[in-house]
Amino acid sequence: MHPTPASTETALRAASTLILLRDSAQGPQVLMLKRHGLSEVLAGAFVFPGGKLDAPDSELTDTAHLDESAQALHARLGENDIDTATAVGLYVAALRETFEESGLLLAEDLAEARAQEALARLASGMGFNNLLAEMGLRLRVGALAPWSRWITPPDSPNKRFDTRFFVARAPEGLARHDERETTEARWVQPRPALQSYWQGELSLAPPQIMTLAHLARHGSVDSVLKEARGRLPALIQPHVIRAGEGRTMCYPGDELHPVRERAMPGPLRLFTRGQRFEPEHGFEAFFAEPTGVVRGR
Repeated sequence: MHPTPASTETALRAASTLILLRDSAQGPQVLMLKRHGLSEVLAGAFVFPGGKLDAPDSELTDTAHLDESAQALHARLGENDIDTATAVGLYVAALRETFEESGLLLAEDLAEARAQEALARLASGMGFNNLLAEMGLRLRVGALAPWSRWITPPDSPNKRFDTRFFVARAPEGLARHDERETTEARWVQPRPALQSYWQGELSLAPPQIMTLAHLARHGSVDSVLKEARGRLPALIQPHVIRAGEGRTMCYPGDELHPVRERAMPGPLRLFTRGQRFEPEHGFEAFFAEPTGVVRGR
């Protein structure tokens, strides 16, 4: 089981993110959404669908709405400091937020016409749990595999989140943006997306940068899911070093990070240079083979 993260004075908001993947001739693609330019958090940046945990998300613990037991989902997260209902809520929040933001919902026997009906009901103001009950929808929570857990640094000037990242194969259907929180939906390949970021064409935050660098090591969706199901999700609490206007983000395994065991592949530090976070040794450092053992927490 995983240790409890160190407590801080600033309250953490529980949140979930879903990395939806699909195969292509050039390798796996991931769905990313562009945050609205007026958003309080990550305005204009490309992110994976997701958002904060809402109280009703933790109410769906029965088999009528879930295709896997609540106990199994809790065990897969590997977090003994939260109860089972909260653990299940994190899976549900990932699916709900993704549906709200992209129109894609992982649910059993959900044909395109029914998906459109569900989306219309949601847009009319119907609550997600009521929607599932009235339409008899059963969420495919078993399709989600925990990937990582990112905790915003304590000295962040913005809201702080304790976000669980999940991976899943994308369902059939057209991804769309909601024109409120997001203004564009785009399927990207991890390495080309990072190249676009490097060239200043895409705005990305460090969790997305490091996740894309990790995903770029896989040649198929099956490969990503196999890794996710073969380990516990990595706990990543960036350690920030400030020098003047610049910041250095240190990750587990770096000599300046409190946790000396590496948690993920990729560079152990990102430096701010202008408007960009980048490894010390340039773009290719995102994909260099890591030294040491990469493990979940």
